[in-house]
Amino acid sequence: MAAPLRLEPPGPAPARRALLARRIRLLVAATITYNAVEAAVAITAGTLASSTALIGFGLDSVIEVSSAAAVAWQFAGRDPQSRERIALRIIAVSFFALAGYVTVESVRALVGGAEAAHSTVGLGLAALSLAVMPLLSYAQRRAGRELGSRSAVADSKQTLLCTYLSAVLLVGLGLNSLFGWSWADPLAALVIAAVAVREGREAWRGDTCCAVPLTASPATERSAATTADDACGCPPDCSCCRD
Repeated sequence: MAAPLRLEPPGPAPARRALLARRIRLLVAATITYNAVEAAVAITAGTLASSTALIGFGLDSVIEVSSAAAVAWQFAGRDPQSRERIALRIIAVSFFALAGYVTVESVRALVGGAEAAHSTVGLGLAALSLAVMPLLSYAQRRAGRELGSRSAVADSKQTLLCTYLSAVLLVGLGLNSLFGWSWADPLAALVIAAVAVREGREAWRGDTCCAVPLTASPATERSAATTADDACGCPPDCSCCRD
């Protein structure tokens, strides 16, 4: 009689899970630290230069701190999965808050025609964030996918959104300094606001990562595997497979 087939449990082994959880905690701590400094510098420089874009960028950093703090709170518990839904709600709300603020301030800047002064500090900060944020986002998204953590992937998207905002800020400040085009930054920021709304909706629904749940049955695992696009077990229309 043939020996019964042993099915390995879905997801990484316990030791690997512990390593990934520690890695996510470290990445979240780095994100919080960087964004706290970024917020202080951007808001100060924006106030001195009367730059709505710089001040908005600093407030975005504050929102990112709240998003990263939600993930840090989740992974500080003994059972991070039990806290995931709450963490996702916090991240989604932070996306919506960011979109609302960027939209209001962009419209005010376009209608009011406010002109910001040149800011060397702002240009340098935007360039630095454009280099740092993609690395943090990629590392956290990769660990979150492997661990099957929707909240970690959602927070990595918040960090990636900061990359887009950094590019918008850099272009906007640059065009304003070189040509006096004060409308360039708020117009591009409206596009970022639309992206933030979309990411907030996905975080609220929990669609940010489609990894096979660690508690899934063998039948569920086999079913997911037949429709997966990659190793994370994502169906073809999953957001984490599109990135």
